[in-house]
Amino acid sequence: MQTSVLYDRQVYDPQTLLDHLSQLTQEEFAPRAAQYDQTATFPAKNFETLFDAGLHAPAVPIKYGGLGLGHNSDILTLWMMTRELAKADLAFTRCWEGHTNIQVLLTANANDAQKQRWFEGIVQRGEKWAGWSGEPLSKVPGQTSGIGTTVKVVEGGYIVDGCKVFATGSDGLQWAILFVSTAGTGAVRHNDGPAHSVLMLACDLSDPSVSFDSTWWKPIGMRGSVSYRVQFDQTFIPKENLIGYPGQYLLEEWQTRFTPQYGAAFLGAAEGAYGYALAHIKKQRREKDAYVQHRIAKSMMNIETMDLWLRKVALLWETGQHQQAKEAGNRFRYLSEKLALDTLEHCTRMCGARAM
Repeated sequence: MQTSVLYDRQVYDPQTLLDHLSQLTQEEFAPRAAQYDQTATFPAKNFETLFDAGLHAPAVPIKYGGLGLGHNSDILTLWMMTRELAKADLAFTRCWEGHTNIQVLLTANANDAQKQRWFEGIVQRGEKWAGWSGEPLSKVPGQTSGIGTTVKVVEGGYIVDGCKVFATGSDGLQWAILFVSTAGTGAVRHNDGPAHSVLMLACDLSDPSVSFDSTWWKPIGMRGSVSYRVQFDQTFIPKENLIGYPGQYLLEEWQTRFTPQYGAAFLGAAEGAYGYALAHIKKQRREKDAYVQHRIAKSMMNIETMDLWLRKVALLWETGQHQQAKEAGNRFRYLSEKLALDTLEHCTRMCGARAM
């Protein structure tokens, strides 16, 4: 890839940026969505489009060539971008979420040398990132081998061995932050070791000791997120790739900064389903049906409620009310999932027979 022409925040206001993204979503991302789902392939062309449009590095600081969106500046615009993409392709949006969340994480926690090195790759070459934790320890029926990684401190760095699952983006990416624990398998969510045992290690995925198993990923939905099983065969991570201090992700409650992204994606997906349903019933000329109108109204209220919550959480972050923002963000994440599923139910019944 060549260097993209990035937006100048002094020239393009947020609405101009969102209008441009909306156009790309309708004209390019939506038409590609079915193919990525049917083939269960990484949405590489979509990321190329974002790069060419200067939208690939939204949360990279302006001094490094990005747009500088973040929790202390304009997090709402970042979440509105996520919302827009989710209207067309939720699997692609999941890959985007991981890529932008890592930009936020690096902005706050990486040292100057790390920022210079990794942001250059994102801005200049369109490199893509994700964060991988997935190490569920409980087995499902038919599962014979365990899942998990171990990390050993060695001279000059760390040795990671084992596997992770739900590795969104997988072989479509260049880098991933591995959330691992020196206390054993389980990473962040399934390890009961002390908080300071959790490390954030940046892994170059071109390392030959890293491999992917696509046969593990056979879902009925979200196929384009290519969340494969990833194997680390004594993978060496140099000490200069340790991000922040041990335990920082848990001790500073970083997950609470990312949960609203899920809510923004649920909101966008609900709007996408609602838009499809509305077009469907208009084509059938059923807008005046009382049952249909009832479901339209319920869907509209759900979407409006999610929109208000999204804006509330963003305002709390942007005005420095961090504890309130964390709590509200978790509530929004929970509520948005419920309302999005409820909206999908209304849309399904809107498009079906009146008897439903």
